[in-house]
Amino acid sequence: MAASPNPTVSVTAASSASATNTGPLVIVTILFFMWGLLTSLNDVLIPHLKAIYTLNYLQAMLVQFCFFGAYFIVSLPAGALIRRIGYQKGAVTGLLIAAGGCALFYPAAQGGYGLFLFAFFVLAAGITILQVAANPYVTVLGPAATASSRLTLTQAFNSLGTTVGPALGGMLILAGAGTVAADQAAAVQGPYLALAAALAILAALFALARLPRIDHAEADVPAAGAVGSALHHRHLVLGAVAIFLYVGGEVSIGSFLVNFLGEQQVAGMPAAQAASYVSVYWGGALIGRFIGFAVMRVVSPGKALAFNALLAIALVLAAIFGRGQAAMWAILAVGLCNSIMFPTIFSMALHGLGRHTGQGSGILCMAIVGGAIVPFLQGWLADRIGVQPSFFVPAACYGFILYFGVKYANLHRQGATSA
Repeated sequence: MAASPNPTVSVTAASSASATNTGPLVIVTILFFMWGLLTSLNDVLIPHLKAIYTLNYLQAMLVQFCFFGAYFIVSLPAGALIRRIGYQKGAVTGLLIAAGGCALFYPAAQGGYGLFLFAFFVLAAGITILQVAANPYVTVLGPAATASSRLTLTQAFNSLGTTVGPALGGMLILAGAGTVAADQAAAVQGPYLALAAALAILAALFALARLPRIDHAEADVPAAGAVGSALHHRHLVLGAVAIFLYVGGEVSIGSFLVNFLGEQQVAGMPAAQAASYVSVYWGGALIGRFIGFAVMRVVSPGKALAFNALLAIALVLAAIFGRGQAAMWAILAVGLCNSIMFPTIFSMALHGLGRHTGQGSGILCMAIVGGAIVPFLQGWLADRIGVQPSFFVPAACYGFILYFGVKYANLHRQGATSA
């Protein structure tokens, strides 16, 4: 997933940006890469844990439920924490909590599935705090004129992380797992201890780095009752639903890919081999961003979003009704369609909110909880009608995104920004 934009916070640097910011920018960029990698590793662990604990699909999707549920539960407390201790200490805290979540995978290998779920929640809680704290630094680590290019760079590294994660997990976890259940569970211990160590080292580097001081602008402090006022904007409400369904659809497809490619009528791949193709799915978003950047200079956001959603629906339906290589490559190509969706929906939903922009952004960020709910729904359906037809769930998600793209284009032409 793309890292969330953070328009809720205005930032000011205590000192002017200079070449000395190169080191801190490298550290922040690595943070974006790391949380992309950690998020996409779930797509490898879900089928792995499903096989170990003989789970049904609904039970297996508890991984994403706990992981993305943390975004909904922790986002507001994370904001309060950052306001109390500051952005730099907040990033360090997020890194250390995420490192603790990774370390919990070691005892979870002996403690059972419930402890794994707790470890996922702790890891995601750390990532949530990290995102709230780290995003503003991208805008202050250099001249304001090049802030957009720095954000593009860091988000590209986030996509690189989601691309590398499944392939790395396939090599280190799935290929390294034995045939005995205890050995399969233990296969996660080494890789996640290494990740815990890497996050702890990043926390130390971030703590020692000399970073610009970031302050809240008074104008961004929400007035009483601002949430209700923001929700009076119809396109914001529709945008929040679209974010919920987009994140849910994207995550759900990634979560089921290994099992989908393992279906005999599709590719019949073993899990370790299928994991490398999950990287193709996430890599499509990385490539599509560069294509979308060029296309959207001449095509309106609503039209571009509607086209990508329509193409995604067609590809998912081809995967549902198709067989063999055609079905496999159809579902993998959906990743390319996902590329522009999150930032486009986000910016469209915030269009014209004025003083309610901060509150609107908070609502949209909380809608990321769709990554917890939609895979859960697809898991419930997969247990009843099978993996392949269960992809009607993400197809329906893209259907609403298509509607939102068309609806936004109409509102844009009319110059309307609210109900």
